Order: sequence, then C-alpha cells, then structure tokens
Amino acid sequence: MSLTYSSMLELNSNLIEFDLPNSVTNKNFSTDNLDLDKPSLIMFICNHCPYVIHYHEQIQKLTRDFEEKFNFVAISSNDVENYPQDSPEKMKILWEELSLTFPYLYDETQDVAKKYKAECTPEFYVFNANKKLVYRGRFDDTSPGSDTDPNGEDLRSAMQALIDGQKISDEQFPSMGCNIKWK
Repeated sequence: MSLTYSSMLELNSNLIEFDLPNSVTNKNFSTDNLDLDKPSLIMFICNHCPYVIHYHEQIQKLTRDFEEKFNFVAISSNDVENYPQDSPEKMKILWEELSLTFPYLYDETQDVAKKYKAECTPEFYVFNANKKLVYRGRFDDTSPGSDTDPNGEDLRSAMQALIDGQKISDEQFPSMGCNIKWK
C-alpha cells in the first residue's frame, strides 16, 4: 500500500457531473439522478484499500445518520485489470455484505476521478444543495493500526454544520489512503 494524500479540490467548485454504471443495480447513475433538494456526499473508495476497510463501520453509521438528509454516492476508479478485487462484480458483493444501498459506481475510464482531482482512497467531497463544494478531505484523523477507533469526526462535523446552516470550518485536512490504481 502506498500512502497518498488528497490534492484538495478547491472549495466552491461546482459539482462535477458523472454518468457511471452502478455496480449495485447494473444501471447507470448520474448527477441527474441526485435529489436536488439535498446536499451530496461523493466518496472515492475501493474494495481492497485498508484505509477504506478501516472506515466500513463508520460509513454504515454515517449512512444511517444522514441518509434522509444527504445524497450518498461512492465511486471506485481503480484499474481492475491489475486489481481484480475492485471489479464491479466484487463491488456489488461488498455492498451486499455491508448492507449499503446507495450507488457504488465504477469509473472505468478514470475520467471522473481525474476531474475531481482524486488521488487516494478514501476521499470525501461534500456539496451543498446549490452544488458547491463545501468540504473535501479526510473522514477523521485515524488510520489502520492507530490506537484510536474511527469516528468520522471531520466529515460528520462538516455534514452536520451544513444541515444546521452553520459555517463549515475552513480548517480541512487532506484525506490519506492508498493511491488510486491508475491504468
């Protein structure tokens, strides 16, 4: 695993459009399918990354806590030829095992990841209901093997502040994890 930090897409960037196959339903899902009355959490993840696996329980909890108030979308952009454990078929199996129902999209061309300036898994992007980026960066300050259990503090605080109409802290830290497996 190669530790990589996110490059931090500029705040106030517009929601970057996508239209990708959803590994859960085998149908395409696009930004047009998002509920326009809700903010959106877009996350770049993959199946095999220890950093993503470290957050599985907290992603489940975050979904339960915010699913009525946010659009949730996960995207995997890894090269599946060299990392077959990240294939759409295995993405669907993982989603079933985790009992997650939001879209888990496969970015085969890796174009969407490049437009988001995604560098690692996981990376998190929060867009307000006006489709403007208000948070990007880490889930929290934990990592696999750390003495602290993950709690999603950084991401959770930003999401809650957005719902409460409060200012989201400008102090945002890059996400860290495995590098996206580029072709």
